[in-house]
Amino acid sequence: MQEKVLRQAEIDALFQAASKAPDRNAEKDRPQAVPYSFSSAGQISNEQLRAISMLNDLFARNLTHNLAAWLRTRFQVNLVSAEQIAFNDFLLRIPEISYVASVRLEPLGALSVLQLDLALAPPIVDLLLGGEGKEGPLRELTDIEEAILASLVEVICRELTAAWQPVGLRFRYERRQMQTQVARIMAVTEKTLCLSFEIRMPHSSGLLNLAFPAVVANTILRRLTTDWGRQRHGAAARARMSAAASKIRFGGSLQLPAFRVSASTLEGLEPGSILRFDLPDDVRPVWRAAGEPLFEASPVRWGERRAARIERILPEEGS
Repeated sequence: MQEKVLRQAEIDALFQAASKAPDRNAEKDRPQAVPYSFSSAGQISNEQLRAISMLNDLFARNLTHNLAAWLRTRFQVNLVSAEQIAFNDFLLRIPEISYVASVRLEPLGALSVLQLDLALAPPIVDLLLGGEGKEGPLRELTDIEEAILASLVEVICRELTAAWQPVGLRFRYERRQMQTQVARIMAVTEKTLCLSFEIRMPHSSGLLNLAFPAVVANTILRRLTTDWGRQRHGAAARARMSAAASKIRFGGSLQLPAFRVSASTLEGLEPGSILRFDLPDDVRPVWRAAGEPLFEASPVRWGERRAARIERILPEEGS
């Protein structure tokens, strides 16, 4: 077989083509652009959902115990969902006959919406008026029934304030809102944080829904994420700090209590002299760590080393 010999011009052409070829590895390392959907901006992350669920599970448990004691019946509250939706979508979920109230959130001064299914109203009113909590027809409330239900909403706001204390928000019931007035509380296109709770009673069940405006939702999510991250990493951080602290070395000493010596006695000291300690024979030395007195101890020998045997723990100063 005849070998092909390349001329210099052909070699130069091959090297020039190789230098212009794209580097596959460089293409892989280069950041890749992906399409972005602005509709997904500000969505709740999984970490934020876990923090919200923990906080509202606490609210659900407290509300369960307090309302069960107030109504003297079995009362169960469970968190169903936590999601971010447009306020218009929240309005579409409100039944035609429903109890809707505005709740002011301090210190932000913003308004949120609380919606309670009216199927829960007849048994609650019946229980508070001395009945057995029987289910009633779905209808509009009378003035007396509305006042009774307003007291229930105030209890809910009080429990929300207690549960949401870590984020620094206070819930204050403002007033009931008619269906035509609810849409004016915030813009219908505003993205809200919606929380849904299921309420179960012996003869009835229904939903409690809360909708927070974007400014409140952002504040809540930012603080919750910070606190959740701090709690999540707290155990590992404490373990690391404990392991590091266990390696710290402190200066220690075994000392007798202070006593006075006359200047003439010190002046006459020389090798072989005996210095009398003006202390009773039952006084034990004190072992100190970093200058702090911790134990009474006796001097002993441990092999070829001197040591201290702990006799008694010293009480803390002022105790």
